[in-house]
Amino acid sequence: MADAPTASSTVVTSHDHTTAPSAVGDDALLVKRVQSGEMAAFDQLIVKYRERLFSVVYNLTSNRDDANDLTQEAFIRAFRSISKFKGNSSFFTWLYRIAVNTTITHLKRNRKRRFFSFEQMDEEGSSNVKLESLASRAKTDKPTYMRELQEKLNDALQKLSVKHRTVVVLYEIEGLSHQEIAEITKTSEGTVRSRLHYAKQQLRETLKDYLE
Repeated sequence: MADAPTASSTVVTSHDHTTAPSAVGDDALLVKRVQSGEMAAFDQLIVKYRERLFSVVYNLTSNRDDANDLTQEAFIRAFRSISKFKGNSSFFTWLYRIAVNTTITHLKRNRKRRFFSFEQMDEEGSSNVKLESLASRAKTDKPTYMRELQEKLNDALQKLSVKHRTVVVLYEIEGLSHQEIAEITKTSEGTVRSRLHYAKQQLRETLKDYLE
């Protein structure tokens, strides 16, 4: 089985968050080949999705070793369960759900801290929470102000429950839609929106002194 990729930055983003219809069709064919016993077809799925899977796992754990291990574990679980995959959702959604659930279990068990990068936030543009203001202000007075803001933001994110942190990562960093997140987390789109709204309120409240 192919190895998961490594990362060099604090926040990892995959290059393409969309899944084209042709890609879904290709996945269905590959899945059928795997289900018929063709191991090499699963390696193709690993190569296709490992960067995207690693991205979300890393952004939930902020630990490269853990992210590599959990990404590998997610693929192993997917392979062992692929005979049960009926195609009711896209393969990517199904695989993402396995990875997210595996990571959430790990986070609950180990209570790992989650770290964000101010530079990445500025690039991604989290305007709804006004986090880009932190990024621009942090850049004006490094390293002292940067350390202070990083600590405040890490504390704010740490106070979020795993389920709220998950939707923030999936939406703000991974760029997934409400519908995709709902399918992955097995909740409604309304629940996803509610969790995002609550998480952003909590971040605003915790960081209000820095957002003024």
